[in-house]
Formats: sequence, structure tokens, C-alpha cells
Amino acid sequence: MDSDVFEQVKGLKTYFYVTVAVVSVALSFLTVSCKKDLLLSNDALSFSRDTVLFDTIFTTVGSTTKSFKIYNTSNRPVVISTIYLGGGTNSKFRFNLDGLSGVMFSDVRIPANDSLFAFVEVTLGENNASDPLIHEDSIVFITNDIEQRVILAAWGQDAYFHYNDVNAGVWPNDKPHVVYGFAAVDSAQSLTIQAGTNIYLHNNSLLYVYKGELHVEGTAENKVTIQGDRLEPFYQNVKGQYLFGIYFWYARPSTIEHAIIKNGAAGIYIVNADPNNTDYTLTINNSEIYNHSFYGIWNVDGRIRGDNLLLHNNSLYAYYSLGGTGYHFRNCHFLGYGTDGNQPAVAIRNHYVNNGVPFVLSISEGNIYNSVIYGSGNNQLVYDTINPGGVSINYDYQYNLIRSENTQIGNANFQNNYWNIDPNFNDVTEKDFKYPSNSILNNNGGAAFSSLFDIEGQPRNPTTPDIGVYELH
Repeated sequence: MDSDVFEQVKGLKTYFYVTVAVVSVALSFLTVSCKKDLLLSNDALSFSRDTVLFDTIFTTVGSTTKSFKIYNTSNRPVVISTIYLGGGTNSKFRFNLDGLSGVMFSDVRIPANDSLFAFVEVTLGENNASDPLIHEDSIVFITNDIEQRVILAAWGQDAYFHYNDVNAGVWPNDKPHVVYGFAAVDSAQSLTIQAGTNIYLHNNSLLYVYKGELHVEGTAENKVTIQGDRLEPFYQNVKGQYLFGIYFWYARPSTIEHAIIKNGAAGIYIVNADPNNTDYTLTINNSEIYNHSFYGIWNVDGRIRGDNLLLHNNSLYAYYSLGGTGYHFRNCHFLGYGTDGNQPAVAIRNHYVNNGVPFVLSISEGNIYNSVIYGSGNNQLVYDTINPGGVSINYDYQYNLIRSENTQIGNANFQNNYWNIDPNFNDVTEKDFKYPSNSILNNNGGAAFSSLFDIEGQPRNPTTPDIGVYELH
């Protein structure tokens, strides 16, 4: 196993975490009667583990007992002013401190270089399919005005659970897969996800492909679904429930077929192409990526090919290309609905600054054919590119419907496109992006640039295919 995968995940998560440490220092007059306090440590505690995890818990049946140790590593005694269970008496967890049960303890003293045992159990309520897959609480320690927590987590339904683990081979589809932290595909390894697999990502979690390869093998009848692990109806359309559906870092050639990725911070994030790979980093077809708080697909110096992609209701961009990327799309819906109206559906930029160093990179391939680039704002396709000497920008857009104030009429790289015509989607509010037969999308695609089937598996008209992911019959 390449141990770098753990450090890489830590690094990519940093901008999603904000760590705030508040240390209050109280000044007071010292008297003879309080000199004994000078013998106490001002240090914080340490723990044998920062998270206590319980495997699948059957409802109404209590768990086994798990323990962790609370250490005072100082050469002086320490007094923990307060220890309490975050959920109080309503918590599903039970807490025992050195043989004493309760939800709160005060003025707990640990001698110098000594420790205490804490014991935890959990009992879940009646089984309900809409309950969370993961139940969480925490034990809070207040020591010298420093707050520390040990997280408690219990798997609430029968599933495969992945906690910061490395994966290869095949994920079976007989039970859901729940990711807590990350599930990684390590260097030179390969993971296949079978059709019909349901994947649930906990808060701040992700699937991470680190120099390996991933193959998602959904079908039109049996899709692979990636979403947050909160199953209550309230969370059905809540964005930002996890970090990335799939994060590719120098990945080997990977494939995704018939997937639904929804409700995260970003659906797919591609960073850097494997220099030994002459093929696309990712080939993704017949998939829907929507309702993310940032991007649908974010491509940074990688290469992607996609047919029949339905990207919509993402808060920033449906597709964002940054740096020296390559992309080739056919029959896609890139929709800007879900933004504030000022963000485009597709944004292309070939320059950036990293650690103070500017980079201007070539776009080796930039092709979009038979696709819809549309949304609520007036400019759904935006280029921010520069091409000094030695930098090339290659692009070819044909038979697309594009909403933009800059129509590119007369530009040889934009041929046979339709500009600023309402596609007449059935119901944008209900996310129904099919259309009637009188829509501009019907029969106006280019046969030479068309996929053979639509996103639902229906064959396309071989001479006058439709624009976008659907084919009317």
C-alpha cells in the first residue's frame, strides 16, 4: 500500500476544515491558600483514539462495550473541570468513566503521567429505513479552558462500512457501501463497482482514486448511486453533505457508466493526468451529476471524455476546466440552473497561480458536440484563456444550443450552433429537462458527432439525432 494516500487525503481536505482553538487565560491574585493550584498541570489531555466506532448495530439491541483511555502526559496532576456526553440524556450512547455511569462529570483529577478508562455503549431505536446510516455524538472534555472531543459513531443499518480504508477488487452490490472519512483506491490498484451499488458518503467524506483506476459499471436499468448518508426526507435535496463524490489524483484510465452523483460539495474532481497515460483520465457516460454546493465536474490538468451527461443544479459550474486540460463531450446537458444566475454552466480557464508561481497551459482538446449549454443567466459559456508563445488552445463546438451574449458567429471553431433559443424544457423547477417535439433540440444534432444511444438507452436517429442527453421517439 502506498502510504502517501493517507497524507494526500489530509491535504486535499484542508480548505474544507476550519480549526478554531480558543484558549482563555484568566489572571488572578495569588494567595497562600491557592498556592496548591500551582502544582496542577496547565496542559491539555491526550486520548488513545479520537473516534470510537461501532460496527452495524441491530436496532433495540445494545452494542458491545468499547473503551478508550484518557491520558495526562504531564509530570503534574491535571483536573478536568467538566466531562459530558454531547447528546445528554437523549443520546443513543451511554458513557462510563472508571466504573461510574452518567452524562456529566465535574472536577475529575488524573495524577501525573496517569490515565483513566472511558467505556461506551450504544443502543439504537426501532429500525426505520429513513433513519441515518450513521449515528454520531461526542464526549466533551473541558480542561484548563481547552475543549476537546472524542467522536462517537455507530453504523445503524446493515451495510459495508469504509473508514479511511484502501480498496481493490470488486465492491459487491448486495448491501449499501457507507464511507466515513475516505475510501481510497491506492497506487496501481483497481476497484470495480458493480451495477446497482448504492454508496453513501458521510459528512466530509469522499471516494479517492490515488494513481489507481476506478470502474463504475452501472446500467440504464440498474444505476450506481452516490449520495449523502442522511436518509431523512429533509436531506433529499440538501447540498454539501460530503466532499467529493469521486476525487481522481493522477489516476489511471478510469470509467463511469450510468451513475447518479448528488448532494455533495462537488460531484467529480480530476487533478492532473497520469504522464504515462495517453488515454483519457476519465471516460464517463450516461450519468447525472447534480445538486452540489460547488461544481458538477471540476477538471484541473486532467483529460475527460463524456457522452450523455446530465449536469444541473450545481451552485457554481456544471463543468469547470482549469489549466492544461483536455475534454471531449457529446450529447450532454450542461445546465446553469441552481446558480445565482451570474455563474456560467461551462467555464474554461487555462491559467492559474499555485504557491505564487503562475502557470499558463495548453488546452490539448476542447470539444463539445450536440450539447445544451443553457441556464438562467445570459452567459452560460465563458472562456478565460491566454495564449502566449508556446501555448495552444484547441477547441471545436458544433451543433450545440448555447445561451451567451457572445455568439461567436463567424468563428471557425464554432460551427452549426444555435444561439439563445429557449429549449422549452418540460419543467425546470421539477428538474424535468426533457422537451416537446417542437423544441429546437429535436432532430437538430449532427449525425457525425452523435452518440449511438441516449441516457436512457434509447437508440438515436442515425441521420437527425437530437441535441442533448435525450432522444425523442
